[in-house]
Amino acid sequence: MNLPNLLTVLRMVMIPIVIAFFTADLPYWALAFFLLAEFTDFLDGRIARKYNLITTFGKVMDPLADKLMLMTTLFCLYATDRIPLWVPVVICVKECSMITIGALLYRKDIVLPANFFGKLATVLFTAAVLLSFFSDIVAPFHIYVLTAATCVALLAMVIYGCIIVRSNPQLFQKRKPA
Repeated sequence: MNLPNLLTVLRMVMIPIVIAFFTADLPYWALAFFLLAEFTDFLDGRIARKYNLITTFGKVMDPLADKLMLMTTLFCLYATDRIPLWVPVVICVKECSMITIGALLYRKDIVLPANFFGKLATVLFTAAVLLSFFSDIVAPFHIYVLTAATCVALLAMVIYGCIIVRSNPQLFQKRKPA
């Protein structure tokens, strides 16, 4: 267990804390923990790459922690009437699909690295979540940023699909009967 992996575990622990703050009607504390989680995501990736601390645990759990934090926060924002339901539903379907596909690929020793559009989607979602807390001031701008983030996240998923198909054609070939 190295520092980047500890930061990933910390991010997982923050998920119920974000829910608790939303439930206790302390949304700005929830926002603070969401932003702290985003910072630890940036920090753990940077440390892991700089000091060559990349592990199998980190390759699997880091994106899972990110996906769970984002889905949790989006559903909490919907529950508090800050964003429309379609956003967390679309992202939940997309992320659950990516988790399932990622698990299946991992069983075949294939781990996909993050792509530019996935990282851009993360930045846009972070901005959109932040703006959603101030939606009474910035409305409807936060919805535009959420829509852009959702579109970029879906584009990242399509690109991942293309990379998988192009670099692993054997996954899609029919097996010859024995």
